[in-house]
Amino acid sequence: MKGRKRHVLVDTQGWLWGLEVTPANVQDKVGARRLAAQVAPLAPRLAHVWADGGFGGEALAAEYATYGWTLEIVQPTAAARGFAVLPKRWIVERTFGWCVQQRRLRIDYEERPEVAATFVYLALIALMTRRLVHVSTS
Repeated sequence: MKGRKRHVLVDTQGWLWGLEVTPANVQDKVGARRLAAQVAPLAPRLAHVWADGGFGGEALAAEYATYGWTLEIVQPTAAARGFAVLPKRWIVERTFGWCVQQRRLRIDYEERPEVAATFVYLALIALMTRRLVHVSTS
């Protein structure tokens, strides 16, 4: 498989709720549908989802509404020129940044998306464990 996309659903703290790894030729909306079906039974209190422009569209918003979720597409402001951090979107980008700190995830070594997803889970489990334990060095 040449290239892949990682679709993640995280809370506002960056904790992972769901992950879907797809080939790069799969549209974002398809990955979002698969991710929603995966996460919906695990997050009954989820009410609002922020996404970027690739996830826009009435069909996806209607499908998310069947889970009781509202979908808000984060768009750059008209005044933004050049690079601008979009509100709420940086949360997912921060999670991807945490993943890339793991050497194995910097380059796409895996042939199967299931294996790639497993390494993302392992990287984020290690990160969450370190944060929850917060071992003091003194």
